Amino acid sequence: MHSSNHIVKFADDTTVDNEPRGKGRELADVMERRKVDILCVQETRWKGSKARSIGAGFKLFYYGVDSKRNGVGVVLKEEFVRNVLEVKRVSDRVMSLKLEIEGVMLNVVSGYAPQVGCELEEKERFWSELDEVMESIPTGERVVIGADFNGHVGEGNTGDEEVMGKFGVKERNLEGQMVVDFAKRMDMGVVNTYFQKREEHRVTYKSGGRSTQVDYILCRRGNLKEISDCKVVVGESVARQHRMVVCRMTLMVCKKKRSEIEKKTKWWKLKKEECCEEFRQKLRQALGGQVVLPDDWETTGEVIRETGRKVLGVSSGRRKEDKETWWWNEEVQDSVQRKRLAKKKWDMDRTEENRQEYKELQRRVKREVSKAKQKAYDELYTRLDTREGEKDLYRLARQRDRDGKDVQQVRVIKDRDGRVLTSEESVQRRWKEYFEELMNEENEREKRVEGVNSVEQKVDKIRKDEVRKALKRMKSGKAVGPDDIPVEVWKCLGEAAVEFLASLFNRVLESERMPEEWRRSVLVPIFKNKGDVQSCSNYRGIKLMSHTMKVWERVVEARLRKVVEICEQQYGFMPRKSTTDAIFALRILMEKYRDGQKELHCVFVDLEKAYDRVPREELWYCMRKSGVAEKYVRVVQDMYERSRTVVRCAVGQTEEFNVEVGLHQGSALSPFLFAIVMDQLSEEVRQESPWTMMFADDIVICSESREQVEENLERWRFALERRGMKVSRSKTEYMCVNEREGSGTVRLQGEEVKKVQEFKYLGSTVQSNGECGKEVKKRVQTGWNGWRKVSGVLCDQKISARIKGKVYRTVVRPAMLYGLETVSLRKRQESELEVAELKMLRFSLGVTRLDRIRNEYIRGTAHVGRLGDKVREARLRWFGHVQRRDNDIVICIESREQVEENLERWRFALERRGMKVSRSKTEYMCVNEREGSRTVRLQREEVKKVQEFKYLGSTVQSNGECGKEVKKRVQAGWNGWRKVSGVLCDQKISARIKGKVYRTVVRVAMLYGLKTVSLRKRQESELEVAELKMLRFSLGVTRLDRIRNEYIRGTAHVGRLGDKVREARLRWFGRVQRREISTEKKSNIMMLPPTCFTMSMMLMFIGKLIHPSIYLAIFYKAYPTETLEFIQGDSGHKARDTLDRMPVYHRAQ
Repeated sequence: MHSSNHIVKFADDTTVDNEPRGKGRELADVMERRKVDILCVQETRWKGSKARSIGAGFKLFYYGVDSKRNGVGVVLKEEFVRNVLEVKRVSDRVMSLKLEIEGVMLNVVSGYAPQVGCELEEKERFWSELDEVMESIPTGERVVIGADFNGHVGEGNTGDEEVMGKFGVKERNLEGQMVVDFAKRMDMGVVNTYFQKREEHRVTYKSGGRSTQVDYILCRRGNLKEISDCKVVVGESVARQHRMVVCRMTLMVCKKKRSEIEKKTKWWKLKKEECCEEFRQKLRQALGGQVVLPDDWETTGEVIRETGRKVLGVSSGRRKEDKETWWWNEEVQDSVQRKRLAKKKWDMDRTEENRQEYKELQRRVKREVSKAKQKAYDELYTRLDTREGEKDLYRLARQRDRDGKDVQQVRVIKDRDGRVLTSEESVQRRWKEYFEELMNEENEREKRVEGVNSVEQKVDKIRKDEVRKALKRMKSGKAVGPDDIPVEVWKCLGEAAVEFLASLFNRVLESERMPEEWRRSVLVPIFKNKGDVQSCSNYRGIKLMSHTMKVWERVVEARLRKVVEICEQQYGFMPRKSTTDAIFALRILMEKYRDGQKELHCVFVDLEKAYDRVPREELWYCMRKSGVAEKYVRVVQDMYERSRTVVRCAVGQTEEFNVEVGLHQGSALSPFLFAIVMDQLSEEVRQESPWTMMFADDIVICSESREQVEENLERWRFALERRGMKVSRSKTEYMCVNEREGSGTVRLQGEEVKKVQEFKYLGSTVQSNGECGKEVKKRVQTGWNGWRKVSGVLCDQKISARIKGKVYRTVVRPAMLYGLETVSLRKRQESELEVAELKMLRFSLGVTRLDRIRNEYIRGTAHVGRLGDKVREARLRWFGHVQRRDNDIVICIESREQVEENLERWRFALERRGMKVSRSKTEYMCVNEREGSRTVRLQREEVKKVQEFKYLGSTVQSNGECGKEVKKRVQAGWNGWRKVSGVLCDQKISARIKGKVYRTVVRVAMLYGLKTVSLRKRQESELEVAELKMLRFSLGVTRLDRIRNEYIRGTAHVGRLGDKVREARLRWFGRVQRREISTEKKSNIMMLPPTCFTMSMMLMFIGKLIHPSIYLAIFYKAYPTETLEFIQGDSGHKARDTLDRMPVYHRAQ
């Protein structure tokens, strides 16, 4: 650390920036040529409030209104862009930036005062806004104002010596007096007037033979000594009438030698096949022509890194700027230079000939710049409209979104007492202090007295197919760890990499020691998008770890998941479960209680720093208790032993420190390890879903009474905090659904838990009144946030509507649709979503409602379907996913005692091998039930007793009737009809085509399973009436048209549904007859009475289509003296043998 001078060159210029003519890029060239660091610009006439790159590494922060009047901005050099701390856009006449330069806080203010002819009220508003900005800046910070004040301070300084010098221009006017009064009020000096220059270098405005001084630079009087020079630059032609005022300021800073920027290997080039092939060849040469990689990790790693640097190259480590000014070629620059020289010539000799020469060159340059830019962008958009260029489209969208942000990274933070730290050393120390404390301090906990027996068993060697699966699950394009070997290397090397990794992992498994290089990591703070951006506690630390170690973790994780069974209440990072399941379960529970006018009490529990505070000893204990082999426990212990990390922040990397507590954030194995811990710690306190649900560390506890939920919360707190986890008192919240008057709140250790009317659960807002209005508004807001991120592409009118539609569907719409499959939307709410979507599409296509273009055309142009249809499609897709996820087992027998015994045998056989029978989903039914019959029990728990259940899509009833199944078939038919109604109701499509669509889509859904049902005439008629309604709607015919049903069927080529049911029965009967039948099964069939022969033949051999339980329900209806009982169970095991095996039935004794 040493003190030094840091020279900053300021400028002020008033320019009308017209981007199609490349004025922004020309301005960047002037700043680069004149070595200007910071430039205040006025009268930009750009609408909006953004930041954007203008070329050569310069970035413009601007603010303007829709009327395209006024407008102010500040342009910064590349090295100062990273120092921006805050941007304040007050109005289209005043804005300010706060920068931190080597520990010095510098405020830059750009202003544009109203002209002489403007109203007094507008002038007073400007000076009031400027006063407010100045008053908000601490007195110890430096301030520089660059503004077009539209006033003359005049020559001489009699009576105003404390705020200005003697070297102004002409006489002072009223507006100039306002400038002097402001300087006195704020104790500032007018920098232009302190330096004796020729009048040509003091005049800032020239027009129509008039020359005067209206642009000024002001700074605090105490900092005037830091200004070494100030003058007007002559000869630049960026602005028509105004000239650039430049001053040089020297800051005394504590300068520190900057750490070298880490250079990175261009591993991304491996996605190109030619680069990948060259890398393989050079690596083979480096290994002496061998195809097999060396067994030693250190040798292999070093050879891979060295080969990558030679073949792929090394980046500078800095982010590339100026991606969109490639059109600024030498030809364009020469034309601009000729215009600049002509302007300089005219300024020196203002003859008519020189003026005409300058004007002609000005017009010519405009045309050349516009033509060059148009040609370059045409080539870009043509490439983006191809399949290969679509990948660059999202990169372009991200770049434009990044350029539009004011502050890209925070370089100053606050210490634990709230003081702002500015120096690089203090910022690095604070980051290290925060994370070192976070990752090395345990919460108070009880020491375990009891031990747990370890599972000593032989483990199999790592197979190649396990490595292939792990590599396949690894995503490409992710940030590399400290070892600088990404997963793309192993994917590029193919089978050679699989062999090497399998051999390496087996050595690690055998020795229980992984390479030391894997123990190091880089921790990157990620802002949580809530709270103070300068507070370390509002950041989540994500570790960049070795990709090879992550592959090893995935191999271990896959093996652990096979032996460890996590409770059904855990939804986080579990196969076939997602946030949608938990959100849906909670919403359904709330709706049921609201419909029943009963209170439901929910507590949403938040754990403080859950991943970072998991005690390692508890992790080993929980793994052993879960049945994990001791070998794997020691392997995981080795992963966490001697782990070290550094924090990578905006000002560099901190010193290395050890990590001794918690799980690795960003590890592939951590989510499952955390699930094991939560599973074991909550074993004694959790209830069945949905009364208790967990998604990693997000816990929701529900109960029917406030007292009970309070008691359960206390039990959870005790179970977790005695083992080192801590329940957050400030973030844990309580909500009561269908609350009655006088209902109190919940207490946790005598402290009231915050009571809320809405809660954001797993990203979806639930309300205590059961409504979903707030969630719909959040979805709309989220959609707009996503739209703004890609608005740089969507609002570019040169990009085709097809590409815009694709970007919209992949970026914006998923954000709007998240969680809506669990929400019961009303028409008004669905309309609210669609209105928001159409606004986005109209903005994207540059269309307003005044253009009178129909919504259907907007959607068709962008290839975007109706959002309401997409919501229903998402519901059906998720419903199908849920329906396909679980497999059922049905146990059928004649007596309750025997079925209870058989159920217990099934449970024991399955659960001893790692499967689990669901207590909540297993159901019991008794056909032809006698009085006093009770339910069955499973491990002393009563199994839910039902009168009907839907098995494999077919509803069976305990009374043997099929009325509900017929109604379900009608409903399924209408659902199918609505899906294809867009075709069936199109009157331009022929009746023959409509009939074909109806037969292949709708009728199939109506006929499903009816071959096993004894339909009565009334029920068959109910099906045919529904079918005729669909056909009439499809053909646009009503009953008032008096067209006979036979004509309707003939026109659509659709036969009678009753005939199709009987045809299906006979077809299935023939299939059964042709199937090979055993002697035992034949004898069982012949035992049945003749009246039931046909139905039993169809039902006994239903196999995998319809379960025998459906047959048994119907068969025993014919014999009232006999009773059949059966159970529908749920298990993860697909009982193929049970489905294929015939049921064993007996006559009741």
